[in-house]
Amino acid sequence: MPTLKNPIHFSSIQDAEVQLETNIQSGLSVQSAHERISEYGENRLESDAGVSAWKIFLRQVSNAMCVVLILAAALSFGTTDWIEGGVISAIIVLNIVIGFFQEYNAEKTMDSLRSLASPMAHVVRDGKSETIESRLLVPGDIATLKTGDVVPADLRLVETINFETDEALLTGESLPVIKNAQVVFDMNGDVPIGDRINLAYSSSVVTKGRATGICYATGMSTEIGGIAASLRQSNPILSQKPDPDEENYRKNLRNYRFQVFLYYLKRILGLNVGTPLQQKLTVLAYVLFIIAIVLAIVVMAAHTFHVSNEVSIYAISLGICIIPESLIAVLSITMAKGQRNMSNRRVIVRKLEALEALGGVTDICSDKTGTITQGKMITRRVWIPSFGFLVIETSSPFDPTIGTVSIIHQPMEASTNVENQKPQEMQPLHAFEELIPALKISSLCNLSSVQKNQEGDWVAKGEPTEIALHVFSSRFNCGKEELLKEHRPLREYPFDSELKRMAVVYQEKEGKPEVYAKGAVERVLDRCETIGGLPLDNEKRNLALAQMETLASQGLRVLALAKKSIENLGDWEKVPREDVESNLDFIALVGIYDPPRIESKGAVKLCHRAGIRVHMLTGDHPETAKAIAKEVGIIPPFISDRDPNMSWMVMTGPQFDALSDQEVDHMKGLCLVIARCAPQTKVKMIHSLHRRGAFVAMTGDGVNDSPSLKQADVGIAMGLNGSDVAKDVSDIVLTDDNFSSIVNAIEEGRRIFDNIMKFVLHLLISNVGEAILLVVGLAFRDIHHLSVFPMSPVEILWCNMITSSFPSMGLGMEKAQPDVMERLPHDNKVGVFTKGLICDMISYGFFLGVVSLMTWVVIVYAFGTGSLGYDCNSYYHDGCREVFRARSAVFSVVTFSVLIMGFEVKNFDNSLFNLDGIPWSEWNFRYFFKKLTENRFLASSIVLAFASVFPTIYIPVINSDVFKHRPIGWEWGVVAVAVILFFIYAELWKFIRRTLSNPLAKGRLRRTLSRTITSESKLSEADLEKRLFLQSRTK
Repeated sequence: MPTLKNPIHFSSIQDAEVQLETNIQSGLSVQSAHERISEYGENRLESDAGVSAWKIFLRQVSNAMCVVLILAAALSFGTTDWIEGGVISAIIVLNIVIGFFQEYNAEKTMDSLRSLASPMAHVVRDGKSETIESRLLVPGDIATLKTGDVVPADLRLVETINFETDEALLTGESLPVIKNAQVVFDMNGDVPIGDRINLAYSSSVVTKGRATGICYATGMSTEIGGIAASLRQSNPILSQKPDPDEENYRKNLRNYRFQVFLYYLKRILGLNVGTPLQQKLTVLAYVLFIIAIVLAIVVMAAHTFHVSNEVSIYAISLGICIIPESLIAVLSITMAKGQRNMSNRRVIVRKLEALEALGGVTDICSDKTGTITQGKMITRRVWIPSFGFLVIETSSPFDPTIGTVSIIHQPMEASTNVENQKPQEMQPLHAFEELIPALKISSLCNLSSVQKNQEGDWVAKGEPTEIALHVFSSRFNCGKEELLKEHRPLREYPFDSELKRMAVVYQEKEGKPEVYAKGAVERVLDRCETIGGLPLDNEKRNLALAQMETLASQGLRVLALAKKSIENLGDWEKVPREDVESNLDFIALVGIYDPPRIESKGAVKLCHRAGIRVHMLTGDHPETAKAIAKEVGIIPPFISDRDPNMSWMVMTGPQFDALSDQEVDHMKGLCLVIARCAPQTKVKMIHSLHRRGAFVAMTGDGVNDSPSLKQADVGIAMGLNGSDVAKDVSDIVLTDDNFSSIVNAIEEGRRIFDNIMKFVLHLLISNVGEAILLVVGLAFRDIHHLSVFPMSPVEILWCNMITSSFPSMGLGMEKAQPDVMERLPHDNKVGVFTKGLICDMISYGFFLGVVSLMTWVVIVYAFGTGSLGYDCNSYYHDGCREVFRARSAVFSVVTFSVLIMGFEVKNFDNSLFNLDGIPWSEWNFRYFFKKLTENRFLASSIVLAFASVFPTIYIPVINSDVFKHRPIGWEWGVVAVAVILFFIYAELWKFIRRTLSNPLAKGRLRRTLSRTITSESKLSEADLEKRLFLQSRTK
């Protein structure tokens, strides 16, 4: 970092500017910024430096599957079976290498995707405002901050307007700290970090106001960087070591040591690493490992515990066959691929857990502005009590020179219905007397900017509502830049989500200070004493509210404008906000139109077809919210305004908050629209949904949305207009702030979940079949009464690692099934291991074991002599001819059957010949071939795995010494019959599933089969309508 003569908080603004060699007005040049980033490095903590290769390598070595293989290799070498041990060792190395590079690339991809959602910094460079990634900030940069921002680096403040930051992360202080850029501390004093109010610290959160500051420290040189460095020097577990002076020290020390041992043991075994699904699969691996040990004991017990090399080899074979060695690697690759697909669909996944959870979302709680609607607002109507209406028609949200302005003269006492009056176009545009106060409030009580860029196009920055007001005032040449020539800002009271209003104090060159306020109509009216200069009695108040209802019913977002003159009170920082915002004069109502996104209606309809309820939680007026909700289909078209169900479908935040939990739980259904929604209302809504058994996704963009994003099962932040705090607590970030992107994410989540079920089933089928084959195979004894395995360990490894792994990776890349968004959400509590999946696994696996045993018996006993020779588990000789040929046939049957299942599990219900279940009248061979080959990776891996069988059988030495089998001839006929039988059984089982898989059918088997995948819980239109709009309470 730059060397400073004095600590920065002792330096004045001018001294800091000189010492850091920058310019407060124009900032650094782009070239200087590049030079400084080369000199000082990126603005990031070293703990965020990226992906650790050695940690990934350790995870590959220490996962359960690899541990089993290492033990198997050790046992093989221990029994002097060098070839088998060498093959297993080669597979271990191959598995580690492939897994390492796949996971390393996946981690790098995730790291780069996370950086897309990283906090941004607003800086001035070469005199222009820019938005850059925080990591590119350098000492000397001029940074601007506003409410909701995370401070990107340590800053010396140069300008503060009602500016406060939350520094609890750094100092532990629970209350926000009021900052003042003008303060310069005495060099003789010792100023603690929390008292340096002229500084803003990295990672603190802006809770109020705006500020500008000079960056003086970045990365590990910041105050928070110093804390990070000290934390990295000691393990967090070791920091919990008990104090020798405390009571029961020895007991606590023993507990501490046990906890440390347990933690590191779980880390080594992978039980507390990864996503919940990855942890479940790791647990599964160790359960299977225990089963493998039990089966090995069974093998030894079958030989009365006379453990020879032959018995050990058989035990190794049985232990290996039960473990799906490639399951964890395939899952990691699938999840990483899914994350990349999400990014292509404008969704950044910050936490992998969200990928698993998205498919189970039952309710979406979404904001309206900018998510369901376009967020590009246009001031459409203005009502001035003493004048009438202004009607603005325009196609551009930013260009004040486009469009027309018409007027409707109407006395304050006239009817609120102005539809029958024809507007008269105003030519030329001019700011008449009654309009000027509204124009001033629209411009000055505003933080946005509207201007032409170098190319001559109109551009705007700021919140969409404020941009709409600013563009409106600019039509009459009353933009903020023009007014600031005659007006001086004295105080700003930023928008408060609780108060729902904003106010500023300005003073003209020759005049008294004036308060300008805007906000929610009810909240502004509560602070008004007059309307258009006349006393605000109940009649006029009701008239204003009636005009608001009229505008809101047209789908307009309605704001109120008010003002008053005030005496100059000197130190405005000490003046209470309530005193300033009192006794106001009501000036106007402004109706702002935010058109729904074109795709929102279709996305809401798709959610309803998928059994997902959509709730709109917005700060708008109830009528505005209801109009937009009807337009996009959140409120169904068959519900009229007079329908009794409308009373619970649309509520205001205060109405909902006033209900007790018991009253909410006894409502016919939870609100589809909550207007005037406060942050605590969103949290209450989530808790209410959770009590009904819902799995909730919640959108949010502001600091005050953080609690609800944390409470939701899936927190969704806005990437364009969201605050850094909201992004930081979210699970996923929408890069386009579009509601349809949420639906895309859910569809992708369902696709990933389906694919995980497919490859899990595919991998476990072969394990079950091989286990049955080898357990029953204990009965096949040679002349020394030792069991002869029908499949050798290397054959099993080949089937599990080569035959199954790559098709399973292909299954992880499968496209979404056509009905993926026509099913009810899956139950995240159950996960992938549903009763239906287990039923399928046992069914297919059992019959695979049966046809494999049939193949063995037919070749050895029906067409052979029935002699199993001796030492046929160790090496080949003439007495093992029938055994080795039978192994080749069994190996081929298992391999080909598993490959067939690679195609069959593409759809759990439909026939392989008609995977999409189209009418047979539309079926043709071209369709069949296209469905089989559309996933090229899957098709190619199956073809290559099929072809790989023949070299292993016919290449000398490799066949007899490595795989323990021999070339075959007529036995191919037996293989063909067995494979055809397995294929027929698979099709028959699917037919049974299609016949029985009705979620409403009676009988345990029917209900079990209906909860597997594709035909899962599809409802009729009437039942779906009842679920969505008249849902009953479920515990």
